[in-house]
Amino acid sequence: MNPPPLLPRHVAAVIKCQRDPMKALQIFNSMKKEETFKHTLSTYRSVIEKLGLFGKFDAMEQVLVDLRRNIGNHMLEGVYVGVMKSYGKKGRVQEAVNVFERMDFYDCEPTVFSYNAIMSVLVDGGYFDQAHKVYMRMRDRGITPDVYSFTIRMKSFCKTGRPHAALRLLGNMSSQGCEVSAVAYCTVVGGFFEESLKVEAFELFRKMLGANVSLCVSAFNKVVHVLCKKGDVEECEKLLEKVIKRGVLPNLFTYNFYILGLCQRGELDAAVRTVGCLIENGPKPDVVTYNNLICGLCKSAKFQEAEFYLGKMVNQGLEPDGFTYNTLIAGYCKSGTVQLAEKILGNAVFNGFAPDEFTYRSLIEGLCHEGETNRALALFNEALGKGIKPNVILYNTLIKGLSKHGLILEAAQLATEMSEKGLVPEVQTFNILVNGLCKMGCVNDAAGLVKVMISKGYFPDVFTFNILIHGYSAELKIEKALEMLDVMIDNGVVPDVYTYNSLLNGLCKTSKYEDVMETYKTMVEKGCGPNVFTFNILLESLCRYKKLDEALGLLEEMKRKSVEPDAVTFGTLIDGFCKNGDLDGAYKLLRKMEEVYEVSSSTATYNIIIRAYTEKLNVAMAEKLFREMVGRCLVPDGYTYRVMVDGYCKTGNVELGYRFLMRMMEDGFVPSLTTLGRVINCLCVEDRVYEAAGIIHRMVQKGVVPEAVNTIFDFDKREVAAPKLVLEDLLKKGCITYYAYELLFDGLRDKRLRKKKGFTVVAI
Repeated sequence: MNPPPLLPRHVAAVIKCQRDPMKALQIFNSMKKEETFKHTLSTYRSVIEKLGLFGKFDAMEQVLVDLRRNIGNHMLEGVYVGVMKSYGKKGRVQEAVNVFERMDFYDCEPTVFSYNAIMSVLVDGGYFDQAHKVYMRMRDRGITPDVYSFTIRMKSFCKTGRPHAALRLLGNMSSQGCEVSAVAYCTVVGGFFEESLKVEAFELFRKMLGANVSLCVSAFNKVVHVLCKKGDVEECEKLLEKVIKRGVLPNLFTYNFYILGLCQRGELDAAVRTVGCLIENGPKPDVVTYNNLICGLCKSAKFQEAEFYLGKMVNQGLEPDGFTYNTLIAGYCKSGTVQLAEKILGNAVFNGFAPDEFTYRSLIEGLCHEGETNRALALFNEALGKGIKPNVILYNTLIKGLSKHGLILEAAQLATEMSEKGLVPEVQTFNILVNGLCKMGCVNDAAGLVKVMISKGYFPDVFTFNILIHGYSAELKIEKALEMLDVMIDNGVVPDVYTYNSLLNGLCKTSKYEDVMETYKTMVEKGCGPNVFTFNILLESLCRYKKLDEALGLLEEMKRKSVEPDAVTFGTLIDGFCKNGDLDGAYKLLRKMEEVYEVSSSTATYNIIIRAYTEKLNVAMAEKLFREMVGRCLVPDGYTYRVMVDGYCKTGNVELGYRFLMRMMEDGFVPSLTTLGRVINCLCVEDRVYEAAGIIHRMVQKGVVPEAVNTIFDFDKREVAAPKLVLEDLLKKGCITYYAYELLFDGLRDKRLRKKKGFTVVAI
């Protein structure tokens, strides 16, 4: 008895089940050899869809040629629509357009379905004008648009920031004989949310619910996606509550978008809880669910938790994809732990993962960041050996890493190699090399490279000129920087705020404030708006020349131009007032900074004014500001302690100076030899030899010793000799007087003092 013959629907089902598109094609071709079997439209369509899904377009086109020979062209519109969608999903818009344009040639007249398909591809690809032309062509041919045509048009309006135009079209749909669908409503609602027009979005959403439009979860998910992509989970929760009351239950896509939104907002605990609820109550998480969570955890540097969910994912029978592994690998590389990234890669490869261009790029970037340039080069060559097709981005990653570590010749060789392999270097490639040369101080060589760049047909952009101008300004070669600015303008490249800030910074260090202000005026006249860094540079220049009234005027100008001052702004102004001897004015600015401008003061801000008061020997005021600073939870640094110690010693308050020094050392700061010497001198004048000698012993404990101490390897000998060597070093460097040296020379020999090395720090 013969087995029943294979029917086309059986073959189509087998092809659809195949995970390997080329295996599916092999099965399709093998059936041609069967005498009793003939391919039908369904079998052709199944293999074409499979090949298109996996981007095997050359093979797909060959099957299309065979299809046109064996099946009537008038029946092929559905196939062409599928092919257009396949090209569109892979971003190959021109190929999709070519398929549409050839339909007439192959005697397959496009209907509204074909027009909708190509319009959707164009809109998704950002070709909004072309989509509009296709729509007008459809109308000219007398084809009536349907609800999908209008929805695609609305999507186009929303993507171009015109949700109100989409709303008008939505209102006109009924007059065009189309029933308004939930998809159309949700498209416009999403458009309003995209533009942060929440009131209009909510109003339209309520109108949709009130109109008893049949809402499906897939349409609602479009709105959820928009909100969660922006991290606006609160609005999403409000809408979810409304639709659940209407009996529309969220599906896994809804939860995946929601988890994505929580991760975007950094609400990882809530995202973890949501995934836990899905595991317990369903719908069961899929690869996308875990990928969203793992990505969020990696962005917050919670790599161990991310690995935990990778394991959980595998334990539930899900197979991690390239995105899963690459996310973890990139996260570890960016955090400076390439070894852990390599461990993840090893496990991934064992599980069948093939590293791609993104994998190698992350590892190369991580290795370069850690200074492992040789390993980065070896890995790059390994990638090429494994068949990874090199591209400009991969080359630029390595070129940037090499340039960062001063390996400009090697980086330049890679750029040459790019050209030899048929890859066209971008302007960015040259910018990386120019930047590397400038950071090495070879600005003239960088300018020479720019000339070579121009000779090869690459025109420098604003970043190229900014790098050179910054390089010349940093070397204080202002004339060269100004020449480069002229070249930039002559070639039609518009300078930006970074350009002018580099110039102003150089001028501030080399020229009078009039030149700085003149350049600033030119900047404003050219229509370039200043930022806070611009004003900080101007303030530094004015304060240096004691033009404090003009500096205060700039503070008002910042207000007029809506530029918010920062701690550096006020630090510069306060320093200017202090250096001009106007401590009252500086103190008023400190108060105004927080009370009027709501800018939080920092340790650096307090250090400026505390130093000024100690220099004027007003230690009481300095101490008041010190306690205020500590009361605001600002941690004093080594400089704070030093100026306080110096102030107390200058005013003869040796006890407080000594306490501050001990507190400073207790907090882990290493005082300068000058500060240590000043306190030791003051203690010796008051004949407090034990405390002075105790400071010497504390210096030994903290490792503040001359190099000679480290050559004594015997512990007992070093313990005896180290204090004496420290004392001699202080005298040699002029930090203590000979009187203090004589007193301590004898004091350090006292055996009782040697035992008394630990001192209790008295609270300040």
